[in-house]
Amino acid sequence: MSGADQGSKNKAVNTNCLKKSILNFFYLKFFLTMPAWLWCTAVFTQAQINDNQRVVVGAEQTQALLHLICDKQTALVVNHSSFVGKTHLVDTLYDLGCCIDRILAPEHGFRGSEDAGVTVRDDVDARTGIPIVSLYGKKKKPACEDLEGIDVVVFDIQDVGARFYTYISTLFYILEACAEQGKQVIILDRPNPNGHYVDGPVLDMRYASFVGIAPIPVVHGCTVGELARLFAGEYWIGSAQRIDLQVIPCLNYTHHTPYDLPVKTSPNLPNTRAALLYPSLCFFEGTEVSIGRGTPAPFQMVGHPDYTEGSYSFIPTAGYAARNPPQEGKTCWGMDLRHIPMDSLRRDTALNLKYLFEFFDCLPDRESFFLKNHFFDLLAGNSSWREQMMAGKTEADIRAGWQYDLSLFKAIRKKYLLYPE
Repeated sequence: MSGADQGSKNKAVNTNCLKKSILNFFYLKFFLTMPAWLWCTAVFTQAQINDNQRVVVGAEQTQALLHLICDKQTALVVNHSSFVGKTHLVDTLYDLGCCIDRILAPEHGFRGSEDAGVTVRDDVDARTGIPIVSLYGKKKKPACEDLEGIDVVVFDIQDVGARFYTYISTLFYILEACAEQGKQVIILDRPNPNGHYVDGPVLDMRYASFVGIAPIPVVHGCTVGELARLFAGEYWIGSAQRIDLQVIPCLNYTHHTPYDLPVKTSPNLPNTRAALLYPSLCFFEGTEVSIGRGTPAPFQMVGHPDYTEGSYSFIPTAGYAARNPPQEGKTCWGMDLRHIPMDSLRRDTALNLKYLFEFFDCLPDRESFFLKNHFFDLLAGNSSWREQMMAGKTEADIRAGWQYDLSLFKAIRKKYLLYPE
């Protein structure tokens, strides 16, 4: 699209937003000034806001958000997890008369249907006509033209608490771009299903990539709101004084609150069990071992054709969520992890490395265990972990190597927490 075409498109969108804002002005004014008890009845008929046991995510606190964006040109960083009850945040705000100027889409796209690593293209939302700008194609950081005319950027995406889950890398780039361009950022916070512990090596920035954007451990123990505060507060995104950052926190949440994910967070993390296993199993993505991509239960099983210790088997098959799964079409022998009780997974307070060492010790060819592209190093955040395993070091040796940096991170993290531990 040419610059002139893009300008015309933006002008048309702005005109439509202006018309929509005028038409909805009195409705919004009534909504924002109506008595709190009436508003809660209207918006939270199913939320039961007074139930102290139910976690209320930031996106459900519509009144608080509307006070911040009702008169502003707004961009939304959202995907398929960005729901208010059974309604997508885009639809909720659009129907309330907010001027949503554009949508910024992360990895897996706006609707979350793309496989890992697949380029996401610019598009238009069919229901609202709002332009969709891809942040997982030619660029991962918003350019100046992507935020032109925008007053505020709202981020609402469900994370799972691992450094290599790329939604937090998108968050980092959003914050960096908004700091540079003087845009306000609002984070609608959501619980971290792995927020009850902190573990793993802190990223060596020589190995920084989109699966490791900042010097945090593999399991960082933060919500996206807390991470945003940390990224800005530690000046990792540049000058923190230049960013207007606000977080609408979750209600009734602590870092030890069990949280069942209401939707799958990405095509290969279909449920809470997969999300809890993900930080420990993702290291296999840097090896020749399958973790179930191309099966009905990705990140809930581990296997390889040459593994001889297990009686369970599966065959990875290409599909929409796994276009070229590791060991495609081969019978993989290994472990089915779906039988592990959820309470047991939630009690884990450290990365579970027994699966990784089990396959490393049992497969016949150690030289080919790690992929030649050294993707394992990007996931681990260093090369020493791989090198130590190849040299015959134990799990205890490897864990000992990350404890000092981990203790330093934990001290930094405490300054930015929003919820009790």
